[in-house]
Amino acid sequence: MIKVGIVGGTGYTGVELLRLLVQHPAVELRVITSRSEAGRGLDHLFPSLRGHTDLCFAEPDVDALAGCDVVFYATPNGVAMTQVPELLARGVRVIDLAADFRLKDADTWSEWYGMAHACPALLEDAVYGLPEVNRAEIASARLVANPGCYPTAVQLGFLPLLEAGLIDAGAMIADCKSGVSGAGRQANVGTLLCEAGESFKAYGVNGHRHLPEIRQGLNAVSGGSCGLTFVPHLTPMIRGIHATLYAQLADDSADLQALYEARYAREPFVDVMPAGWTPETRSVRGSNMCRMAVCRPMSGNTVVILSVIDNLVKGAAGQAVQNMNIMFGQEESAGLTQVALSP
Repeated sequence: MIKVGIVGGTGYTGVELLRLLVQHPAVELRVITSRSEAGRGLDHLFPSLRGHTDLCFAEPDVDALAGCDVVFYATPNGVAMTQVPELLARGVRVIDLAADFRLKDADTWSEWYGMAHACPALLEDAVYGLPEVNRAEIASARLVANPGCYPTAVQLGFLPLLEAGLIDAGAMIADCKSGVSGAGRQANVGTLLCEAGESFKAYGVNGHRHLPEIRQGLNAVSGGSCGLTFVPHLTPMIRGIHATLYAQLADDSADLQALYEARYAREPFVDVMPAGWTPETRSVRGSNMCRMAVCRPMSGNTVVILSVIDNLVKGAAGQAVQNMNIMFGQEESAGLTQVALSP
């Protein structure tokens, strides 16, 4: 059994990790930390867990966490980087669901996250946890930086085109929409029902924290410097990301449908829909699937990719469990075979 700890178990990402891990056939949950809820049963805060675990939240304690094989950090940005070095030194493997280790350049990280990085020496060692790109590296990693939700949907959407060199990498557009849970569980006026309900708005137009992460990944695939316009939007739904991606074809002779089907044929959590179909966020709600479609409107030179995920699953906790499975030699889909909720 894989002995698992979670630091920061009270947010949406934390409870999603718990939902998946209590059903995992090879996991033993050992420690779930929360300073504010220490001593309280998990099921008191999340009644959905009743009957699945009798654990209580505990104060963060390095010695207790060091008894785990792997520790997930479901904490705000800036927390994991202050604690991870000691756990790594004690032989614990770490999967960080925040952004602390996603960017390779410490100065870029500081620019976008507004604080100095506490352990820049680990940035190069951290493996970016997008299995469809870095599966071999993840298998042997000590420290995995779990990708962000927008970056997952966008990178998977553009990946086949960039690998094949079929598009102008300097002029890509990602028009993305997210459910309100992407903002986290903390109190925030902008995510109140009366503020976000029956409304639709763009945000971060001049620069969103996920932009350098997406560019870093796309640059690595293309071998050059990609140009990307990324505009996120908030939609009045709880879960889901819909990324509508645009690019200009440099070579219009390729069969794009065949390209995408071939690229993702062996990927357990990417579903390329048949030609003429379009994915919906509700088709992935609660699942670890990225569902996508590719088309050329009016047979022109613009290619449009539609990529949908559940931001809390493939965009966060589900992908983290997928990474854990790879790291510990488990079947990659272990604990992640849930069918999406419908309706």
